[in-house]
Amino acid sequence: MKGVYSAPGDYIHFKSQVPLHKIPVIYFFISLFVIFIKFDHGFNGLRLLWYWIGTKQWRYYDFGPKVVPPLICLPGIAGTADVYYKQIMSLSMKVGYRVISVDIPCVWNHQEWIQSFEKFLDAIDVHHIHLYGTSLGGFLAQLFAQHRPRRVKSLILSNTFLETSSFSAAMRWAPIVGWAPSFLLKRYILTGIHDGPQEPFIADSVDFVVSQVETLSRDDLASRLAFTVDNASVGPLLLSDSFITIMDTNDYSSIPQELKDQLGERYPAARRAYLKTGGDFPFLSRPDEVNLHLQLHLRRVGVEAKPDLVRTIPKDGSGGSPGKENDEKEDHDDQPNGHGGNPESTSKESQSPPAPESSEYHGLYDQLLSSAKVISIGRKDSTLMKDQHILATGVLLQLTWEFFIFSLLPIYVCSLYITQNNVWKFRKLV
Repeated sequence: MKGVYSAPGDYIHFKSQVPLHKIPVIYFFISLFVIFIKFDHGFNGLRLLWYWIGTKQWRYYDFGPKVVPPLICLPGIAGTADVYYKQIMSLSMKVGYRVISVDIPCVWNHQEWIQSFEKFLDAIDVHHIHLYGTSLGGFLAQLFAQHRPRRVKSLILSNTFLETSSFSAAMRWAPIVGWAPSFLLKRYILTGIHDGPQEPFIADSVDFVVSQVETLSRDDLASRLAFTVDNASVGPLLLSDSFITIMDTNDYSSIPQELKDQLGERYPAARRAYLKTGGDFPFLSRPDEVNLHLQLHLRRVGVEAKPDLVRTIPKDGSGGSPGKENDEKEDHDDQPNGHGGNPESTSKESQSPPAPESSEYHGLYDQLLSSAKVISIGRKDSTLMKDQHILATGVLLQLTWEFFIFSLLPIYVCSLYITQNNVWKFRKLV
């Protein structure tokens, strides 16, 4: 790795063109507690529901025509939303696909990840998705496809695994990963990245990912390691193997080969895409090959690009076409069939707006129209944020009230029982 790192020119151009979005997502946990109270005839249980409200901030890039079902990219343990910038620049800006690259938020267990990711999709108004996950991101993509099968239409898995028991067994200090200092977490993550003599493009990809690790907080690092060492495994998927592509590199990878073999055995009919070289981050070191395989996969599962709708980035940062979402929650799409998922219906293509005359140059009229849309969108967003704030405040007040009620209820029941028991003993004594 280089001692002094400077960001590549294409990444600087990407950052100047594609905005980074940040949205808070509110989700709920419901747990069942049983309090045992001793009565004269034995122990009886008092069942209480415990509500927990959580808020996670999602950081993501979203670019491409909105009428195209999105390809959502999930990074590995050392990645951020920025590591897929070459996929956005190629597939979205040139070809006409919609690509969403996300950060893994600070969540601490797999069930919390599933709920938070589902709420994120609802927040950006996306229902049917195609997932591209590498390493830890591939594992999380499979978990989400297992528990939310109606939303995932296809999977692209790269250098990933099915279970985490081998990682937890190799990490002796796994039980205290949540309390480990930042320098220890970074050192553990970076030791898994190959740092020997490498091809220039692979070395550049390693340097870029290392620079992204430096931007992660201690909680982000600890939560991602907690994912890796928490014993979990992917169960059977309703998704057919024909809607899955496995893309692995044949050179060095931090994922052991036996875990890759397990993945191939689980999905024997999946399409295989092998990269001769690329290391742990082929999406950065071999972007042309990776983008080609991603494009072939999307075509195979029925996703059509809209190059005529690719436009320059609007000032509001929406990064897409003026069309509406193509993720309507239709009944025929919600029902998983024996093939694991239907390609998105092409009947909505006729509803898409006409293509602009030029995708590179806009006249004064187009600029004024774009500015008017920006103002309208800004007003709608502000109204929506106010409504969400009022709703969240009301829900929080209700949950606070229920919290006090359910907290004081067992104390009241116990005191009532003790009082009644003492009165009975006093009467018996008299």
